[in-house]
Amino acid sequence: MDTATLLTAALVAIAAYFVGGIPFGVVVARLVGGPDPRTLGSGRTGGANVMRAVGPGWALVAGLLDVAKGVVAILLARWLGAGPWVEALAGCAAIVGHSRSPFLRLGGGRGVSVAFGTLLVLEPIVAAVIVPVFVAIVVTTRYSSLGSLVGSALAGVAFLAIQATNGGPTAYLVYAVVAPALIWLFHLDNIGRLAAGTERRLDLPGRGGGRRLR
Repeated sequence: MDTATLLTAALVAIAAYFVGGIPFGVVVARLVGGPDPRTLGSGRTGGANVMRAVGPGWALVAGLLDVAKGVVAILLARWLGAGPWVEALAGCAAIVGHSRSPFLRLGGGRGVSVAFGTLLVLEPIVAAVIVPVFVAIVVTTRYSSLGSLVGSALAGVAFLAIQATNGGPTAYLVYAVVAPALIWLFHLDNIGRLAAGTERRLDLPGRGGGRRLR
């Protein structure tokens, strides 16, 4: 890479990290008068805790905003014509930013929604297929973490297979491995609790109900 390309890659990565770091779960909860999601459940800012804090409706809003962060990260790299490697870098930076937010003293979520947003741009077919898998696992087990772990792994395999079959860029092949690996890394505590049988279950609407604002 020449100097200009390296500079572009660095700027895109930094921008994607800070965009990914915007803690929409905390922002939405505070705007509607709910408790900070970090005071509940796992202490993270992901959808499960936001749902515990302000209910499924606002959790969906926060989740969609988190998805948008992944979309923006990839589109920024594309808008600058930076190429597949920088797109992959931007996606990883956004996932890390969400999970190690500079606005939350390196706290945050698990990166699942952001990673899903990157897939919507890079391989929308995989993104569409993985949704029912995630939903089915969460509804049947009430483990959001299990749905995220299985969904991210399957998404990575499917994305890798499609790119390999179609002769996609090497950068996308690498991203198909690295992105799920990051998600699993940020779920290590959940994995430990799942193995020990102590993982928290979600209170889904119609099955005990989630916490709602009064």
